[in-house]
Amino acid sequence: MNRLLPAFIALSACCPLAAQSANSPAADPASIKVTLLGSGGGPRVDVRRYGISILVEAAGQKLLFDCGRGATLRAVEAGIRPSDLDKVFLTHLHSDHIISIPDLLLTPWAEGRKTPFQVWGPPGTRSMMDKLLEAFAFDIHIRGDVDEKFPKEGIRVISTEVSEGTVYDKAGVKVAAFVVDHGPVKPAFGYRVDFGGHSVVMSGDTRMSENLIRHSQGIDVLFHEVGTGVATLIQQGISPEQAANIVAHHTSPEETGIVFNRVKPRLAIYAHGGNAQTVTEARKNYTGPLEVGEDLMVIRIGEKIDVQRPRP
Repeated sequence: MNRLLPAFIALSACCPLAAQSANSPAADPASIKVTLLGSGGGPRVDVRRYGISILVEAAGQKLLFDCGRGATLRAVEAGIRPSDLDKVFLTHLHSDHIISIPDLLLTPWAEGRKTPFQVWGPPGTRSMMDKLLEAFAFDIHIRGDVDEKFPKEGIRVISTEVSEGTVYDKAGVKVAAFVVDHGPVKPAFGYRVDFGGHSVVMSGDTRMSENLIRHSQGIDVLFHEVGTGVATLIQQGISPEQAANIVAHHTSPEETGIVFNRVKPRLAIYAHGGNAQTVTEARKNYTGPLEVGEDLMVIRIGEKIDVQRPRP
């Protein structure tokens, strides 16, 4: 008997949305596929949960939201060619949301990317990308002009600094940015993707946000961050004052429950942090479908929502 079968049965039993059939929503041309390339919380190194990176696929397009630690590696694990990831949307410019951008900019170019690398993000995004090109000018010169002579178009960067509203609209796939509240990090954005009558929202980092609740009405899946308690941060070596500041800039588990209860998505997922205790605390305010994300989890959104966790 397949040793994975008990886990398969257990997941299907505990999550009625997790119809594990490979031929239901995946065959729907109007469906949205989401892969959590990284689901970890914060800049701490975690070899089980890499940095926050959410890949949304619809109408043959691949859109990456945030680019945390290990995004390129996880893409390969998920069977995605890194050279296909040339559209990146940044919620804000904290290091744990952008640290793999140099890897995703340079490595796929050396593997044959011929299209420009496109980045959408808050003010400061264009300057960051210009300075990255300066930082790697030697490598770009050698590989582009002297040695391999990779196509210049593949290392060209198109940076777009966003404000609230529609920031991308192609072949029926629409991406809208909206402002969230990440304390002193201003502006910080969440993103909503709509396609074929289905929709998902990525919160980015935020405190409990009325604007997020407003822009999330009627969605299928809400991918939300969740904060860590002060005591946990202190155990990790953060000072009490620093810990209090960090907690104040995120959404507590109980507050995520309020958000989920007001949005009422078909499924809520902790995509940036979260654990079993977080779910328990959220249940004080929310009784609907809720999952803790993990790296390489795949969610297909169509008539049904199909949740596929990675094999051990």
